[in-house]
Amino acid sequence: MDKVDDVRSQFIVALVAVHALAHHDLPSLLRNDLDRARGHLRVRRRGRLDHIVYLDELITESATAWLRERHRRWPRTTNPHLLVSRVSAADDAGPKISTEVTKTVFERVGISASRLRQDRIYDEARHTADPVHLIRMFGLATSTAMKYVMAAHRANQADPIQP
Repeated sequence: MDKVDDVRSQFIVALVAVHALAHHDLPSLLRNDLDRARGHLRVRRRGRLDHIVYLDELITESATAWLRERHRRWPRTTNPHLLVSRVSAADDAGPKISTEVTKTVFERVGISASRLRQDRIYDEARHTADPVHLIRMFGLATSTAMKYVMAAHRANQADPIQP
């Protein structure tokens, strides 16, 4: 977080670092998907059920700071997306933010969004051997959650060759 200085970038990094959102999830987030009063963010994923992220204090504060900055910079934008850029905020068609914008954020941090996401999920898997917890927390598919649990708890697995 210290490597990014603007509030949008801090919000983006926090969403990936804490809630393991995928890089391709970020541009699709809508302003209406953020419910600060209830403390959750809806992540819409094509072809899958929506994933609800329960926001902690850090993310809520970061989201609030970003919304203030967004309104200060583009008070008349009608873009429905949560994350906007100079270009997308000015476009009346309301396009998504370019993935290049978010990619640049992670280049400044020095890690890819996918690597940061993987590290976050793996870290959580190390603390629990419960794939259902990972599914609920990160919106993972069952097979993906199992892979993380298996990778994080290799030492506890029985050797299939030994009798």
